[in-house]
Amino acid sequence: MGYDVIIIGGGPSGLMASIAAAESGASCLLIEKGTKLGKKLAISGGGRCNVTNRLSEDEVIKHIPGNGKFLYSAFSVFNNYDIIDFFEGMGVELKEEDHGRMFPVTNSAKTVVNALINKLHELNVEIRMQTEVKTINFEKEVHTVVLTDNETLACKSIVLAVGGKAVPHTGSTGDGYAWAEKAGHTITKLYPTEVALTSDEPFIKQKQLQGLSLRDVALSVLNKKNKHIITHQMDMIFTHFGISGPAVLRCSQFVVKELMKGRADVTMKLDVLPEKSEDKFVKEVWEMLQENPKKSIKNSFKGIVPERLLSYIFIKNGVKEEQKAATVSKEVIRMIVTEIKNFTFKVDGSLSLEKAFVTGGGVSIKEIVPNTMQSKIMHGLYFCGEILDIHGYTGGYNITSALVTGRLAGSNAALEAGYVL
Repeated sequence: MGYDVIIIGGGPSGLMASIAAAESGASCLLIEKGTKLGKKLAISGGGRCNVTNRLSEDEVIKHIPGNGKFLYSAFSVFNNYDIIDFFEGMGVELKEEDHGRMFPVTNSAKTVVNALINKLHELNVEIRMQTEVKTINFEKEVHTVVLTDNETLACKSIVLAVGGKAVPHTGSTGDGYAWAEKAGHTITKLYPTEVALTSDEPFIKQKQLQGLSLRDVALSVLNKKNKHIITHQMDMIFTHFGISGPAVLRCSQFVVKELMKGRADVTMKLDVLPEKSEDKFVKEVWEMLQENPKKSIKNSFKGIVPERLLSYIFIKNGVKEEQKAATVSKEVIRMIVTEIKNFTFKVDGSLSLEKAFVTGGGVSIKEIVPNTMQSKIMHGLYFCGEILDIHGYTGGYNITSALVTGRLAGSNAALEAGYVL
């Protein structure tokens, strides 16, 4: 059986590639090994589906630190604003939330997934569910996709939209890397990104801060010379194994990359009150102590810093909580404030790639035509989504990358199929 285009993978990029190829007039087959299409879309944004981000093009690319600049060419063809128009054109109303994140007005990912599936049916895309690909044979003119039951399907163009290795329960189990290598492509080192971090620090081991959530703190990753690599101001949480939460996820790829250089551990620095300068903070607390000499030192900080963290900092620095304000020196106040503003600790790893939200590494972008997603090595082969060595922060950036690269891969695969044979 022959097709113009076969798309392998029914995630965000595969769905978009199928729609784009079919809209270009190609006969399409979409192959998905799981029981549902759009599984990652269905769980994104806490099940509400964060379809894209409305920030400026430059800002969106800045939020894709893993080779985001490669997407400038693709964005000149189809960008985040086009994604918004695309969904609204299918009747999916979107609304903007914090940091430019775009969600369906219904607050349900099903609205988004169903609109895409309805579009596939409308365009007569053939869909095969629970169908596994055993291998792909790349040939001079026509490529063949061999299924696990040995059925062979011929096509002029193939789009690999099989995802990476993160969140494997959605079907991303790294199947596509071997097929890409078979076609002559390089797979860069795979590593977890947008992932929780582990720590061997005694306070973590002893669960002294376990479950403590911190709001709007500044978390930094330091290099070997203790210089800042990156800082993110968001929420975080201490866990039984280390740290997690939005700020941690954003910092994680920088930690993982440092560890990949052979470092045993990486120092992180936490500023619990990033909006206050150290000197101003010391002055405020000192004045408060002068006005209330009978107040305990702990109560002077109450409400400013979470109590459990404060208690830990007091113990760590040998300060007695019940000590009265009148007996506290300015040096002790400065020491506590310095610790609140520069709470440092070491992390030594991350949870596994399977437990990460996003895969770092993948098919080398040096081997991909940036404005078509076509392989520079093999005719009739296109890549999109997380199989590529492109990764962003959570917040609609990875889905934006998937939908944009999917759009280009699908339309150009159809274009090439029109000229082959």
